[in-house]
Amino acid sequence: MSVRTSSSDLPIRFLDVDIVAGDVTILDRLSINISPGAPTVLIGPNGSGKTTFLRAAMGLIAPSGGRITWGGREVSVPTRRAILLQRPVMLRRSAAGNIRYALAAAGVPRADHEQRVTKLLSLVGLQGLEGRPARRLSGGEQQRLSLARALARDPAVLFLDEPTASLDPAATKMIEDIVRAVSAGGVKIVMATHDLGEAKRLAGDVVLLHRGRMVETGPVDLFFAAPTTREAKRFIAGELLI
Repeated sequence: MSVRTSSSDLPIRFLDVDIVAGDVTILDRLSINISPGAPTVLIGPNGSGKTTFLRAAMGLIAPSGGRITWGGREVSVPTRRAILLQRPVMLRRSAAGNIRYALAAAGVPRADHEQRVTKLLSLVGLQGLEGRPARRLSGGEQQRLSLARALARDPAVLFLDEPTASLDPAATKMIEDIVRAVSAGGVKIVMATHDLGEAKRLAGDVVLLHRGRMVETGPVDLFFAAPTTREAKRFIAGELLI
């Protein structure tokens, strides 16, 4: 992993962004800036728009209204962005083969593949499992392999959609440790989670979404210690937002 302090894709700005599917508004006049630095963590109830936000920030979904810019540009090829969706699919290849496929798709020269495979497997704690079929790995191991595949693109911005959902505490800690290491290497992490404890542990800043709108945002310590909106106070207290 190369160390970087900023990316030409950053800041990512949402300017009054609407995303509508049929008669359902998923994001509603959303304005937010994603800047370089510590991880930005999205929280909110199911259906709040977290996944759609990540996909739009990646460039996979075009806004129905408003604008999204990457480093001031409205068109930006996502060569330095990567996304890990909540249910990644393992290819019918070995663990190393899955990463080689990702490296080839990213245009990495074949001569560099083996060195990169070794580094990525070591980064995610899968060294020694190079030849194991990916679909025979445990759930936590598959999630770490999915992270390695995403990192094969050498992204400057990495979007993670609830990467620890359904994992046990030990597997969750391993994923969180990888996220910290990747962030410390200069990659901007933008992550959705349903786990408030995880948000406290990983976030530099927190964004609370509800019904497709940004309810509140701020530095993680201030957000949890002194929320300013009724919705944030209720959500932190464990109440349901309807």
